[in-house]
Amino acid sequence: MFEGFDPILLARIQFAFTVSFHFVFPAFSIGLASYLAVLEGLWLKTGKQLYLDLFKFWVKIFAVAFAMGVVSGIVMSYQFGTNWAVFSDKAGPIIGPLMAYEVLTAFFLEAGFLGVMLFGMNKVGRGLHFASTLAVAIGTLISATWILSANSWMHTPVGFEINAAGQFVPSGSWWTIVFNPSFPYRLAHTVIAAYLTTAFVVGAVGAWHLLKDRADPHARKMFSMAMWMAAIVAPVQIVAGDMHGLNTLEHQPAKVMAMEGHYQSHPDGAPLILFGIPNSAEKRVDYAVEIPKASSLILKHDANAPLAGLDTVAPQDQPPVGIVFWSFRIMVGMGMAMLCIGLWSLFARFRKRLYDWPLLHRAALVMGPSGFVAVLAGWVTTEVGRQPFTVYGFLRTAHSASPLEAPAVGASLIAFVLVYFAVFGFGTWYILKLMAKGAHRGEDAIDVDAPIRTAGITPGPAQHPEGKQ
Repeated sequence: MFEGFDPILLARIQFAFTVSFHFVFPAFSIGLASYLAVLEGLWLKTGKQLYLDLFKFWVKIFAVAFAMGVVSGIVMSYQFGTNWAVFSDKAGPIIGPLMAYEVLTAFFLEAGFLGVMLFGMNKVGRGLHFASTLAVAIGTLISATWILSANSWMHTPVGFEINAAGQFVPSGSWWTIVFNPSFPYRLAHTVIAAYLTTAFVVGAVGAWHLLKDRADPHARKMFSMAMWMAAIVAPVQIVAGDMHGLNTLEHQPAKVMAMEGHYQSHPDGAPLILFGIPNSAEKRVDYAVEIPKASSLILKHDANAPLAGLDTVAPQDQPPVGIVFWSFRIMVGMGMAMLCIGLWSLFARFRKRLYDWPLLHRAALVMGPSGFVAVLAGWVTTEVGRQPFTVYGFLRTAHSASPLEAPAVGASLIAFVLVYFAVFGFGTWYILKLMAKGAHRGEDAIDVDAPIRTAGITPGPAQHPEGKQ
């Protein structure tokens, strides 16, 4: 049924599908791991049962999300060898070690302490358990660091040479490769996005239960903490995004041209196109709503600064404008909506109506998935904007794929779609079910019925002298 299809396009769709599923769960678990560390730290410091209840509530959700993230990540990594074998061969000497460092540092750290965090609340001391929670939180950040370093190198490749076999190999210090030009900006932007994603999920859960019971102390605390995060971190993300955009303009100008919809160069200041319909055939944006010279002001901090357009880029090197143009606006739109919710919550807090403003709670509930939408839109902007290259400027996507026929790639794509929606759909449903129940006083830990021994003879229930249990 896939005869006549482009196998490279199908391989790209398959990778985009699987990585989209994978990206959703780490974007949530990175922020949630840090939130759990904060909750447990506040419990140890204040002794308030409320924080312990919230920790036990969210750790169950973290366990499911973390498991789905690991499973989806393993599946995704296999595609480097199945669908993108040429890329793996050519870029493997650099990408391979970076991915291995992620396993040796982050994954082993998380795996070593995850069990203690999930099942050890009643088995180890408070200090050791808190240390385990911190280790898991730090592990998620280290994992993001290595993955983003590898991905950033593909966007801004440095510190390499190409050997006789056509492979990218290190030419000097590995630190040059790890800390490539776009890596610090991409890391900051992505980690902050993960924190905002978690904040709005927590805020939505709190808002849901506040709409049912405004006096619920657990819902109040969740909502308050989430809104503080939104109010403080959303403006920081806008600044980080601006810095990331300026770095992209320096190293990947064609991507920014596509994001801005600049088909033509503007020697006397470029307009900021708010909305429109990119028309690549005619090299213009139809029905454009724009602010004169605002793009030059944002990107160059000078309203009259010239900005080059896609007319300066060879047609075969231009990214797909329509996808990048709209995904960028979805990401920015979500970011501005997050900022508005954060500012609204500050106003409500000032008016002492944070827990008594149903319209705010409904808005926060609607914004619950906004972080996921934003990170996916940002990923699409980043990765599609890199096209037609896998290693920017050096290795084209068309030259990176495995020599597979379209039916083989299409069959595996259909299998992935069916299995992913079944497995991860059920997992997502279960997470939503846990969220709907809400936290309550005396929340049960995960390890209520966990065995107390892992080897040897497990003691049975204690017996009374009369033989009664």
